[in-house]
Amino acid sequence: MSLQAVEKGRAPMDETERQGRIDLAAMFRIAVRYNWHEGIANHFSLAVSADGKRFLMNPQGMHWSRIRASDLLLLDADGSDDVIGQGAGKADPTAWHIHSKIHAGSPKARCVLHTHMFYATTLACLKGYRLQMIDQNAMRFHDRVAYDETFNGMALDDGEGRRIGGTIEDGKSVVFMANHGVAVIGESVAQAFDENYYLERACKLQVLALSTGQPLHVVSDEVAAMTSAQWQRDDTRDSAVDHFNEMKAILDRDEPDYKV
Repeated sequence: MSLQAVEKGRAPMDETERQGRIDLAAMFRIAVRYNWHEGIANHFSLAVSADGKRFLMNPQGMHWSRIRASDLLLLDADGSDDVIGQGAGKADPTAWHIHSKIHAGSPKARCVLHTHMFYATTLACLKGYRLQMIDQNAMRFHDRVAYDETFNGMALDDGEGRRIGGTIEDGKSVVFMANHGVAVIGESVAQAFDENYYLERACKLQVLALSTGQPLHVVSDEVAAMTSAQWQRDDTRDSAVDHFNEMKAILDRDEPDYKV
């Protein structure tokens, strides 16, 4: 089924949802290229309403390398996990409980990328570990990381979703979920992609540095804060859009079916 076919039998799709479907589908294909995926597991979502409560998410049981714009589910965080628009299948229960609570509680969390990517998850499995300010990629996230210290098994109830969502505060863009993985939050798919990219690179460097057994050379809070502010400059933030658009250009060349 193409993206155009999704519109048949219901009100015409608005441009926010149409473009959101294309961008989020691209995000899944990009994640496969970077090996951030676990086959059919883990989930990305994107709010398409002003209040953040109507959101797109990948369907249960579909491999990320095959996801297309028309496959994405349209869901309502105030409702049940029933699909309110057309898509391919149904929502995974654990994804519903986590993503619906984040979108309902944090309207600014437009795009939510939840992964178990190797290096970030490795650090999330170290007792009491905090992202250390040892390189400029890590400093991008200075004072922007929240830590969920509790793991209660699979997120199969609303309480678990609310607890995870409750860790997100203003200014935070990353949640380290103990014994679980990470969630990266952005104002757009492009921003969330760029954050996810640099987070995993920072985590990889820290795992490698820790493996040497040598002391970490941690910079001062003042230097880390200054470097983080430099990352947040408008001209630097614009590079996130360029980065994402370049990855979409690669997909347009190699995997153009993601758009349909």
